[in-house]
Amino acid sequence: MVFQSYAIWPHMTVSENVAFPLKMRKTSRAERREKVHQALVATGLSAVADRPATALSGGQQQRVALARSLVYQPDLLLLDEPLSNLDAKLRVQMRREIRRLNSEFGLTMVFVTHDQDEALSLADRIAVMNDGRVEQVGRPSDLYERPETAFVRDFLGRMLALRGTLSRIGGSCRVIIQDSDRVITVADAPTALTDGSPVGIYCRPEDVDILPMGSDAGPDGNEIPASILSVAYLGDCLEYVVRVGGEEAVLTAPRSRSYRVGDGVILRVPADRAIVWPL
Repeated sequence: MVFQSYAIWPHMTVSENVAFPLKMRKTSRAERREKVHQALVATGLSAVADRPATALSGGQQQRVALARSLVYQPDLLLLDEPLSNLDAKLRVQMRREIRRLNSEFGLTMVFVTHDQDEALSLADRIAVMNDGRVEQVGRPSDLYERPETAFVRDFLGRMLALRGTLSRIGGSCRVIIQDSDRVITVADAPTALTDGSPVGIYCRPEDVDILPMGSDAGPDGNEIPASILSVAYLGDCLEYVVRVGGEEAVLTAPRSRSYRVGDGVILRVPADRAIVWPL
């Protein structure tokens, strides 16, 4: 197990911390030296092997905890929010390291986290828990793009959410947006929803294009007028709060296309990315 608080023994050096599980298993000294050396090399700690473990940085201490857990090659490794005490840059670095070690050692890891970026970037399969129950289990892309419950839909990432009425004409599905004369064509809708059903249409913000008024119509015609309520500069992108269809939504856009508070814009919603849910 790798603990959130590292749980490094302060009276031991790095190598002594890592060797402790082998010592408890009464491994011979020669085998212990070899396995400790391998674990330290794998976690990039060879240069600090003889230092007091608690004299290291937070990221290095978490590496010590990882090396200590890997040294006897367990079948299953539980990591309990191991990166929550690290700063943002170290968390990203350690995510890469954990993924590398997972592949290198070929063992099963159960990684507990509240950080969605960690879960999506590290996991082969994710289990989303809600009040002690498993809401959905699957690949990160399945949970993010095809949520099976409203909790998973709203929990993972952000959503542009609009209310409307379902219209089934022939084999096509459309949603007439509330407080608007605009119609959004969608690829599909649950068969239990009949024509005229009140529905919500949901789309990931990164799938929505924010365009200036007067832009040429897209192939689906899925365009809704909106107005910019606020703008936040996030460095790599701009974050907008917009009013659309009587609702407020948070969207992001590249810095190359900027708008001001009060500007009218067009939101283009791709038909194959919009999800219809009953209200």
